[in-house]
Amino acid sequence: MPVFELPDLGFKGGLRGRTANDFPLALFEELRFMADRDKIDFQFLAENCADILCSVGANHVIRYVSPSALDILGRDPGEMIGRDFYEFVFSDDISVLDDIGEAEDGAAYSHVRVRLLKKDRTPVWISINARCVRDTGSGETRAYVLCMRDITGRKVLEEKLSALAMTDALTGFWNRRAFDQALRREWRRTVRDESQLSLLLLDLDHFKPLNDQYGHPFGDECLIAVACAISDAVRASDVVCRWGGDEIAIILPGTDHAGAVRTAEKVRAAVESLHFRTRKNAGGWVSVTASVGVATAATEPDKAVTIPQDLLSAADKALYKAKREGQNRVATAAPVASASSSGYEPAHRETNCIQGMGRPGGGPPNGTGGL
Repeated sequence: MPVFELPDLGFKGGLRGRTANDFPLALFEELRFMADRDKIDFQFLAENCADILCSVGANHVIRYVSPSALDILGRDPGEMIGRDFYEFVFSDDISVLDDIGEAEDGAAYSHVRVRLLKKDRTPVWISINARCVRDTGSGETRAYVLCMRDITGRKVLEEKLSALAMTDALTGFWNRRAFDQALRREWRRTVRDESQLSLLLLDLDHFKPLNDQYGHPFGDECLIAVACAISDAVRASDVVCRWGGDEIAIILPGTDHAGAVRTAEKVRAAVESLHFRTRKNAGGWVSVTASVGVATAATEPDKAVTIPQDLLSAADKALYKAKREGQNRVATAAPVASASSSGYEPAHRETNCIQGMGRPGGGPPNGTGGL
């Protein structure tokens, strides 16, 4: 009598390996129908699931891939089976997959997000729910069962929301939270490169009286024009943030004191050249000026100064010095030196840093860490 592989329905000893003689004919036929139905349902689900279902061996070799791989990755399942799963993972994300092996058999599924490579080598963001299947005796890994979903659209939306949370809506510059992150990040880079970092703090002169006299819409127009003028005066690698109401902070990576002063003067002149027609007097024109404080920090291993906090404090003092000395001018602080440690505790502590900040309205470029 042939042996049919029937599902274990909870009977003592299970049903696998039993023969037709072990059951009444009617029950046996019902069990065989259930087994065939389960196989058909599984095949139907696997072939029509929008997500990619995948079985990967302990050696990372792919054993099975569902047909949806063609829709999501542009790859025929046949060309993926028998190859190392890591071949299809974006190189920077391979280490993330180590988390999958930590889930024990029967425990909650692991969940990771990685980028897989389409056939044309473009990355696709994938959410992977995975389970590590282990040998019940030895506990060694037998296989990984993966359910993979395309979340590229969601990631794009998350990046946009992240950029909005870090962007000043009026000027398009990065906001105070983004400034905290950028200053800390650029200081770490300065320490690594044994370079210098400069900071400019700019404040518009007599801006509040202009706002009070001509109204906030006029003040907003002034700030937008000032933002455009500053953007044209700095490098693409510089980081420009709206520090406060009419205060702008500019981080100058890899810039010494002399270079920072030149940039500050260029920015000041760009703002001074602006002229605005007032709404209350069609024939009248109003100009704005700015005072700028400059500070520069360099890494010196024998010094123990907290940077970039001291850099920020020095630039702030230089700004008020420019105000006291008559405004519409650049004032400098003494060079700040520090040990190769940040010592900076911003008000907003974030784990992911946004890269490429600084141009108004630009937002973070695609594919960067910020998101």
